[in-house]
Amino acid sequence: MNGETEKPVLASLFDRHGRMFSEELGIDLMRGTPAPLFQWLCAALLMSARIPSERAMQAAGALKDAGWTTARHMADSRWEDRVKVLNGAGYARFDESAARMLGETADLLVSDYGGDLRRLRERAEYDPANEKRLLQEFKGIGYVGADIFLREVQCVWGELYPFADRKALETSEKLGLPETPGGLAALVSRKDFPRLVAALVRAALAKDLDGIRQEAS
Repeated sequence: MNGETEKPVLASLFDRHGRMFSEELGIDLMRGTPAPLFQWLCAALLMSARIPSERAMQAAGALKDAGWTTARHMADSRWEDRVKVLNGAGYARFDESAARMLGETADLLVSDYGGDLRRLRERAEYDPANEKRLLQEFKGIGYVGADIFLREVQCVWGELYPFADRKALETSEKLGLPETPGGLAALVSRKDFPRLVAALVRAALAKDLDGIRQEAS
């Protein structure tokens, strides 16, 4: 696909799906401070489970509504209360295990990093591979969860750019767009790149590739 045929596909992607998941949750990652970083880590944990993304997003929003917006708040909460909130948000089947993992993740973040993920970044010496490895030490954050966290936090952790996970790159290939992070990054501004990656993931989750192709044709 050449530049002229890529443009309508990109326009359709941004028009139909061009919103970061963190933005939908009201998490301002550009602040780069402990609270939004922790909230996005919790969202990544929930979104990485085998559960519809809409329910995971609802559950992440419910955690915020419950006031567990920092690692210390989450660490001080009761497991029973976390289960109740997750279950009420439709995060059934995984509510008990997720509630436990959220508590353990918060405990580790407080004990090892003072509740501040920026300290994890410092310990990783601003190296993306090290950041991904350290993130996977948190309960419930595996390979997929780390990818979810990193693909949007790249908007404020500059060393990650350009980062695109497997799901985004597979969708990009299916739409005839570049198959590498660098190739995708060449299509849009640095500011818009995280939105492009999110749009590719959203399009895949919505099973909307045919709709994008039709609109772009």
